[in-house]
Amino acid sequence: MNNFKDFIYQRPNSDDFAARYQELLTEFDSENSGENQVAVIMKINEHRKKYSSMRTLCHIRHTVDTKDSFYEEEQQHFDITGPSLANLDHTFYSKILNSPFKETIVAHFGNQLMVIAASAIKTFDPSIIPDMQEENKLVSDYVKIQASAEIDFKGENLNLSTIQKYEVSKDRAERKAAAFAKWNFFEKQEERVAFIFDQLVKVRHRTAQKLGFNNYVELGYQRMLRSDYNAQDVERFREFIRLKIVPIASEIYEKQRQRLGLESLQFYDEGFQFKEGNPSPLGDEDWIVEQAEKMYFELSSETHAFFQMMKNQGLMDLKSRPGKATGGYCTFLEKEKVPFIFSNFNGTSGDMDVLTHEAGHAFQVYKSGHAKISEYIWPTYEACEIHSMSMELFTMPWMSLFFGEKAIQYQYGHIANAIKFLPYGAAIDEFQHFVYSQPDCTIDDRYQAWRAIEQKYLPHRQYDGQEFLEKGTFWIRQTHLFSVPFYYIDYALAQICAFQFWRMNVEDHEKAWNNYVNICSIGGSVSFLEIVKQAGLESPFEQRAFDHVVGYLKRWLTDKEKDLFDDH
Repeated sequence: MNNFKDFIYQRPNSDDFAARYQELLTEFDSENSGENQVAVIMKINEHRKKYSSMRTLCHIRHTVDTKDSFYEEEQQHFDITGPSLANLDHTFYSKILNSPFKETIVAHFGNQLMVIAASAIKTFDPSIIPDMQEENKLVSDYVKIQASAEIDFKGENLNLSTIQKYEVSKDRAERKAAAFAKWNFFEKQEERVAFIFDQLVKVRHRTAQKLGFNNYVELGYQRMLRSDYNAQDVERFREFIRLKIVPIASEIYEKQRQRLGLESLQFYDEGFQFKEGNPSPLGDEDWIVEQAEKMYFELSSETHAFFQMMKNQGLMDLKSRPGKATGGYCTFLEKEKVPFIFSNFNGTSGDMDVLTHEAGHAFQVYKSGHAKISEYIWPTYEACEIHSMSMELFTMPWMSLFFGEKAIQYQYGHIANAIKFLPYGAAIDEFQHFVYSQPDCTIDDRYQAWRAIEQKYLPHRQYDGQEFLEKGTFWIRQTHLFSVPFYYIDYALAQICAFQFWRMNVEDHEKAWNNYVNICSIGGSVSFLEIVKQAGLESPFEQRAFDHVVGYLKRWLTDKEKDLFDDH
């Protein structure tokens, strides 16, 4: 059993990779039967895995330490060579779409491969390779800016992850000072970040027009493989959030204000939920992993085997360190057939949020990693987030392992935060639609647009005179806006699905868990709405899904508030 630290990285020779890929494409054309073409597709798939595994291994090691000059240079290599090699995938997809034996290929792999191929054809042309390279470099520049944060606070040198423990301090003055210190870092970076974002918008719009789209909104949806819904469906979904969820979120914030005894709830108070302090894990990173091992042992035999593998093979990097990229993610090494979880623990309840969330992603690819073809290992993003957000809720009964007698506070806070997230997710999405439908806007236009959208979905928000935030800059901290445009409403879509899974789990655990494991196993072999259907859930684009979720959430919150606050 190999440990992650022993995985050998070797930069793939791009010329050799391309030459062998081209040989296989020629071989595909020469075959005179569907069965033989399927066999060549499998060879192509194995060939691509070698390259993708090295690219993923490089990405992990670069984000684990952005100061490592070797992996920084390697990441730059992939930023440059990746788009060029995409031309080969474009040719591959074109060939399978136009194969005279297409029916045999569909019979073997399923029709979703053709859906993916058709979308890929629309989103690539050799003429956009320089634009893709420029986009990659700009994204890497932004990631490095975030990772470079060194915030001097209370005698400590903190980054954007470790300062969060002070942002939920019981001392309000300390919360405010920490929040202002963090945003002071962003204010100092404003000119660089605004330039990067403006250039990203321009290069993405230029790319879209080269490919025949009106703007990047259309291209963005194609790149996200949104095959069974469109921008109008998403607009309707955002409206459901505004009408159905914003009132509940506003009520949660108001109860929070009253509970904390504040005249007004300021932005730096939003993450602080209990007067005696937010619950925090009772141990460090290693202790949390030990408790998670118990939790996953009790949840199911499958999760036990999965988590043992993650722990024993060193497939988690959870500790925050100087120079480490911000945030958390899960990725998959195709050649080794193992997931990897990256996080930045900071001693807050968010550590459990991110561990269970990323473990949901990791469990899904653990189950689907043996898919016939690489395209099916991961589903589309919004479906991926069903796995992660549902895992957060499936594990709720075990939170006493991590929080002791404050587990009920964690559970209440977690659900309250999930509800409060939905309006923010809608705001980010509406902002992206504005940005890419009006690419020539100035940065000030974008600031004003964000402020108006923010007030629509987050009417409670107050910035306590912080001028930088008052002008509409809060969005510049959101990495997704820079690195994966239009990947954010996915979390909101998935949250509505996860809430349905949660309710199903309470009513019939065996059914809910079996449905969950099933959609993990099918990976990306079907579309988003088909995954929702196979999970036994209502489409989040339908009002009845919101009606069922909202009713359940209101009842649950009322019951928990009685347990927690009636005697206060």
